[in-house]
Amino acid sequence: MARVSHVPRAKSPRRGRPTLAALAAFTLAGAGLTVAVAGSAQAADNLVSNPGFEDGLSGWTCSAGSGAAVSTPAHTGTGALKATPAGADNARCAQTVTVLPNSAYTLSAWVQGSYVYLGATGTGTTDPSTWTPGAGTYQQLTTTFRTGPSTTSVTVYTHGWYGQPAYYADDITLAGPGGNTQIPAVPTGLAAGAPTATSVPLSWNSVPGATGYNVYQNGTKVQSVTGTSATVTGLTANTAYDFQVSASNSAGESAKSASVTATTTGGGTQIPAVPTGLAAGTPTSSSVPLSWNSVPGATGYHVYQDGTKVQSVSGTSATAVNLTASTSYNFQVSASNSAGESAKSAAVTATTGTGGGGGQLPKHVLTGYWQNFNNGATIQTIAQVPAEYDIIAVSFADATSTPGGVSFTLDPALNYSEAAFKADIAAKKAAGKKVIISVGGEKGTVSVNSSSSANNFANTLYTLIQTYGFDGVDIDLENGINSTYMSQALRSLSGKVGAGLVITMAPQTLDMQSTGTEYFKTALAIKDILTVVNTQYYNSGAMLGCDGKVYSQGTVDFMTGLACIQLEGGLAPSQVGLGLPASPRGAGSGYVSPGVVNNALDCLAKGTGCGTFKPSKTYPGLRGAMTWSTNWDALNGNQFSNTVGPHLDTLP
Repeated sequence: MARVSHVPRAKSPRRGRPTLAALAAFTLAGAGLTVAVAGSAQAADNLVSNPGFEDGLSGWTCSAGSGAAVSTPAHTGTGALKATPAGADNARCAQTVTVLPNSAYTLSAWVQGSYVYLGATGTGTTDPSTWTPGAGTYQQLTTTFRTGPSTTSVTVYTHGWYGQPAYYADDITLAGPGGNTQIPAVPTGLAAGAPTATSVPLSWNSVPGATGYNVYQNGTKVQSVTGTSATVTGLTANTAYDFQVSASNSAGESAKSASVTATTTGGGTQIPAVPTGLAAGTPTSSSVPLSWNSVPGATGYHVYQDGTKVQSVSGTSATAVNLTASTSYNFQVSASNSAGESAKSAAVTATTGTGGGGGQLPKHVLTGYWQNFNNGATIQTIAQVPAEYDIIAVSFADATSTPGGVSFTLDPALNYSEAAFKADIAAKKAAGKKVIISVGGEKGTVSVNSSSSANNFANTLYTLIQTYGFDGVDIDLENGINSTYMSQALRSLSGKVGAGLVITMAPQTLDMQSTGTEYFKTALAIKDILTVVNTQYYNSGAMLGCDGKVYSQGTVDFMTGLACIQLEGGLAPSQVGLGLPASPRGAGSGYVSPGVVNNALDCLAKGTGCGTFKPSKTYPGLRGAMTWSTNWDALNGNQFSNTVGPHLDTLP
């Protein structure tokens, strides 16, 4: 998902009490909208067409027929958008706009209604977004973003929220440099390299102004690339093919180049022998590396998992991925060329690991956030955190002036010396607990959206780990996340620390509604080193469960129906936890008694204590629960840890 703004949870002395707004965050992850236009006329630098809806819905597409152009109430001019959410549709109206790479843009809009979101997707960097919980009159929303190095178009959009009435939007503006206005020239110098039986390599000269190239095989487009070379595969042996290439940018596509003809080689005339030496390397919780001996005359190999072909490769190694933790698999491999495929090799069996990183932890764990600030909750030292907590997340690291860089300083208001802090961490670790540093929170501004910022993130975190003795990191970034670079950063950190690194995440409910969100993509990308995802089942509101039904926060169904999305979406049960506030004051909304949390844990792990939603199967490996915070828990008589902690020990 492109990551969306959301309702903050009460985690920082600098933040106000969190509100229901959090639920909005998910859809907006894509962009921010800004309105700078007055009246119905489109500003000279506005890249949005029909921004005031004076021309109906021209240029706009609304989901499920949810949108209509109306004359009142309009912010300016004679038109406005009226869009009405219904059922599982949030009335999303969008327009794709041509932009330039590596450029800055401001997006804005005037909106009226409850839980109205405005954003943009496809920016090539961190997609921005913004929203308002409610506006009885028109209110302006504004955000900014920068396009990536290959971005030539973005989609701007607005939407409402489930169960809410119609909303209005008007005068939507995207200000910044427009896209290319001239179609690039026809590529020259197209040449074919040495063909194989099934492929032909191609290369051509660069075209000024082109952002991509399309490769044609016998008149049909078969590839789109950004560079000046490509290899066309999947061809038939002893066959002649004609190839052409065109250049493209946001203005359009050039004519095709002069063609070049290449003939594939004859390939093998004899089916290759059965591969030997198949061996499995060290499995992770979700993957198994495989290798085998080369077969003379083979041009490729097919990998079989429990009798089903799952991969085709040209070399003598492959990694089976997306596997389930603690599960045994049988693998075989066959060799192939143009003459056919060999029989399958002897099978090898491998069993995946228990799931994720983090070193030695109990099967079921309780995670608690420790506040490095005073916001009215009980002030604690690390030593005073109850023993029921298996993982203690120190909140929060601070952003530095270096992109991606973080630091940590104890709040003087705690009157807690650094020496005592380090000693308390060491004592907790000696007692078998894990103490990690949390990055983010509502006010967290750490941005990891490039290779350099990913390196800074990993390097500065590693320094904090060495300095204070932290066991790992918690990702609680509520201002957007880029799955590509966050995954890169966490893998880099894992390489520095090793297999004992604890990695936890605390996304909002919207961030885990589908496997396409940036948080979910990050979790799946680092599944082999991920410890647990503790989704925040609070500061939210109505959300979709895995059965497609809408559930309200503060219920067993809300926790179980939404956790099911992760459990069935690729995470191991040992990587899924339930995050709840420790007291009514610990969050703006969504508090439930610890006994209700236990019911949800029982429902998922044992199939008992469920509400109207009952999972199709049980997940006895469910990791556990998380709470914000140990400080609020202390103020509430430690009811959460004293109730949920012992109950985790009763789970299968």
